Amino acid sequence: MARIGVLAVSDGRDHVHRRNTGFIRSKVDDFTAALTAAGHDVVTGGLVATNTTATAAARSVAASSVDVTVLYYAVWAFPHFTMLAADATTGPLLLVASTDPTEPGLVGMLAAGGALDQIGRAHTRLWGGPSDPELIAEVGAHASAAAAVGSLRGSTFGRFGGRPMGMNTAVANTDQWMREFGVDVEEIDQYELVRRADSGASGEAVSGRKWLEQHASVHYDGDRLTPELLERQLRLYLAVRDVAAERHLDFSGIKAQPELTEHFATADVAEALLNDPYDWNGPKAVHVTATEADMDGALTMQLMHRITGTPVLFADVRHYHPDRDVWDLCNSGQHATWFAARSEDPAENLAQVHLYPEVFFFPAGGASVQHIAAPGRMTLARLSRLDGEYRLQLVLGDFEAYDERTTEELVSRSTREWPHAFARLDVAPETFLSRFGANHVHAVPGDRRRELRAAAGLMGVRVEEWSR
Repeated sequence: MARIGVLAVSDGRDHVHRRNTGFIRSKVDDFTAALTAAGHDVVTGGLVATNTTATAAARSVAASSVDVTVLYYAVWAFPHFTMLAADATTGPLLLVASTDPTEPGLVGMLAAGGALDQIGRAHTRLWGGPSDPELIAEVGAHASAAAAVGSLRGSTFGRFGGRPMGMNTAVANTDQWMREFGVDVEEIDQYELVRRADSGASGEAVSGRKWLEQHASVHYDGDRLTPELLERQLRLYLAVRDVAAERHLDFSGIKAQPELTEHFATADVAEALLNDPYDWNGPKAVHVTATEADMDGALTMQLMHRITGTPVLFADVRHYHPDRDVWDLCNSGQHATWFAARSEDPAENLAQVHLYPEVFFFPAGGASVQHIAAPGRMTLARLSRLDGEYRLQLVLGDFEAYDERTTEELVSRSTREWPHAFARLDVAPETFLSRFGANHVHAVPGDRRRELRAAAGLMGVRVEEWSR
């Protein structure tokens, strides 16, 4: 959840303010109580009824490192108080009006919003009863989006390797990232991972292998997948984790193809575990990691992770089944094992996971992390570029599960050994295939479109949203 600052703006006439104080406080108290009940950390700045308190209160709230500042209007309020408060804080602004008709709160919000428009100060306007669940959800969505976008600024992306297999959509302009999102890029050669993995702690890798053998189904074949190859993949995971800690990387991407996949081992196991909220040592933080060092994919995933706190799916848009109106989202790399059951218990997720020998694409071998994503409502999104300008492409969908026979028939149509998510999307296939800006797509559970729309607005990114 987010930290939300709240300032109530009042009438500047002393006798009117005195009359209105009780009314304003009752509305603000209900509003802040509802936000707190929703899990947010609320910082209140009191009532603003003079120019000096407008500046002082806004500075005080800003000093508490709030993610968003709410200016609340229960009554008519002098607009210049809003202007002074806005000038005293640089963060996102929400103007929220009470819709109680006994006092002109909407008038106060519109007058303040118009003044902010005149100076070009971005803000969002919301209105409703102070404890209206829809209003509280909307404020929470904007606050969560602000926290997520704010967390990107000053962060560092670790890019292990360069462009994979000529994939232009996996490479972004580092200057543009810093200018628009405040994200730096640390370039790291994959040899550093090989070097560390070759000399890594074998005991830890053995523990990881035994944990996977205990909880998942490991299909050794004595060639493409052996205990030794699986331990090599686990040492690769430990190497990424160690480099990320040493270089203070906030999220990462691993090229893998073709150097690692042809001469060392695939990064599938490493990527799955990095994106999982656990490993054999217990709970851990998710370290968002994109397959094929997909920069815009990783940025999308990091934004979605910061909003939801959950792992984020990374997949190819592999196939569309017209007879079922269902997409097969399938990629040899990263489907975090968490998606197999979306359980807080790792054993429940891993019980659905198979580690199969890698297919012919990857002669170095290793394990492919295979499972079927659990069913449920999902939000799918991707930051992509059109003529150099970022856009957020967004669609709602449902992951589906089928009986064993149907599932086997569907996975066998593409690559059985890879992870699959069967998705029914709220978009016509002609629209999606004609306009989607990459081969990789990303997903999180639930309907999180509201937060993602708000985040795009704060990032200055156009939203391209689809629905039937």
